[in-house]
Amino acid sequence: MKFFYCLLIGSVFLASCGNQPKKGKAQTDLAPAGPLFTPEDSVFDIETTSGTIRIKLYNETPLHRDNFIKLATDHYYDGIIFHRVIKGFMIQAGETGDTPTQIQLEYGDETGVNYTIPAEIVPQFTHKRGALAAARMPDHVNPKKESSGSQFYIVHTDDGARHLDGNYTIFGEVIDGLEIVDTIANISVSSSRPTQEVKIISITPVL
Repeated sequence: MKFFYCLLIGSVFLASCGNQPKKGKAQTDLAPAGPLFTPEDSVFDIETTSGTIRIKLYNETPLHRDNFIKLATDHYYDGIIFHRVIKGFMIQAGETGDTPTQIQLEYGDETGVNYTIPAEIVPQFTHKRGALAAARMPDHVNPKKESSGSQFYIVHTDDGARHLDGNYTIFGEVIDGLEIVDTIANISVSSSRPTQEVKIISITPVL
């Protein structure tokens, strides 16, 4: 059985696919496994093989903020790729890929973690350029619009994703490094899958 974390763009689904997570492997609560940081410290550098993107997490979406901090603290994102890229729309990461690390296996498998996060849709946050938002499964199987526990996307252009406003949780934004988002968005793709890997090296707090 396959499952999808999707963003609707016309008739195109933005999705990551894989086998269901193995039972007994996933961590299904949000209890911290390492030190967290105060809301005032919620600025992180996403170091990638194409450069560094600096993000600010919103205090108004605390469940998503704290979950992202926990995964970053656990080094969950280290080594994963941007697996879906649509120029003019967004770049997406969060699934572990074909060779997940041990910490990633503890959360789930190649498709990501084995839990969702309740929606925290705040009307003042829109899909502007650089918006950081959570991917999710489509409405017909996810009427509460709950977010993927690990998959996120960054909006590439101002007018590329406004149709998603009010339907996906936006929990942060890029405050530096939009040129790196541009670089990743412009790499060659095959059916939105990059033909050359851009990896996340680490996600670390800016203190």
